[in-house]
Amino acid sequence: MKLLRVGTTGAERPALLDADGALRDLSGLVPDIDGALLADDAALARVRTAAGSGDLPVLDAAGLRTGPPVARIGKVVCIGLNYHDHARETGAAVPEEPIIFLKAPDTVVGPDDTVLVPRGAEKTDWEVELAVVIGRTARYLPDGDAARAVVAGYAVAHDVSERAFQIERGGQWDKGKNCETFNPLGPWLVTADEVPDPQALGLRLWVNGELKQRGTTAEQIFPVAEVVRYVSQFMTLYPGDVINTGTPAGVAMGQPEPKPYLRAGDVVELEIDGLGRQRQQLKDA
Repeated sequence: MKLLRVGTTGAERPALLDADGALRDLSGLVPDIDGALLADDAALARVRTAAGSGDLPVLDAAGLRTGPPVARIGKVVCIGLNYHDHARETGAAVPEEPIIFLKAPDTVVGPDDTVLVPRGAEKTDWEVELAVVIGRTARYLPDGDAARAVVAGYAVAHDVSERAFQIERGGQWDKGKNCETFNPLGPWLVTADEVPDPQALGLRLWVNGELKQRGTTAEQIFPVAEVVRYVSQFMTLYPGDVINTGTPAGVAMGQPEPKPYLRAGDVVELEIDGLGRQRQQLKDA
C-alpha cells in the first residue's frame, strides 16, 4: 500500500493512493497514519480490504497539500557515511560501524513544503535518502531477519544539512542537521511488502533541473536490515520511528570548488524508485 496524509499543516487526513493512481480518503476508517496504526495488524488489514474493494471515497488531489506520511514521529535516527561512493567523494574512511546521529521530529515537513535556509548559513547541502519506518517495538534485535520483521515500510527522505554548522562550529553534528524544515519526508509510506529488496533501489536528486545525485542502495556500506539491527542495540525503536539510511555520492560538499551549496530560490527535486518524488523551493529563514 501507498499511505499518505493530505491537507493543511497540522490538519492532515489519512489517505491511500490506489493501484490506478486515485487518491482515496481513509479518514472514515482510521484516525491517522501513525505508530499506533502501523503496529495494529487488524487495522491495517481493514485498510487493505477497503482498498481492494474500491469503495473508499475519492479525494480531489488538485491543490491538495501532501504532508509527511507519518504523524507523531517519536524520533528520526540518521546514519552518516553509509555509501561507499559518498565516503570516497568526501575523502572519509569507510566506518567500521554505523555512524548514528539524531534529527528532531520537528524537522520533518511534507515532501513539497518550503525548505528554509538558516540565518547565517554558508554551506546548505542536499542529501537524498531512503527512510525506513518502524512498525514494531524493537530492542536488541538478534539478526537481519528479526530486523526486517519490524519494518513497516519505506519513504523518500531529504536529509538537508548545513555543513558549516555541522563541521566548523564545534561539538556534534546536531547544529547542522536540526534546522527548521531540514527533513522533508514522503510523499508516501510504501508498505514493506511492496519493496521486496531495499538494496535494489535507485536514488536521484536534481538542483534547478541539473542531476546531482544518481545512486543505488546497493552501494550502502551497512544494508537496511543491519542498520535496523544495529540501532536497536543502542536505543529502543518504536512504531512510527524513522531511520534515514544515508546518502549516495553527489552532495555539494563532495564537489570541486566553488562548491554549489544551496541558496534561496533554488529548487530541489528528488526521487527513489517506487517511493515517489519530492520538490522543494528554498527560501531564507
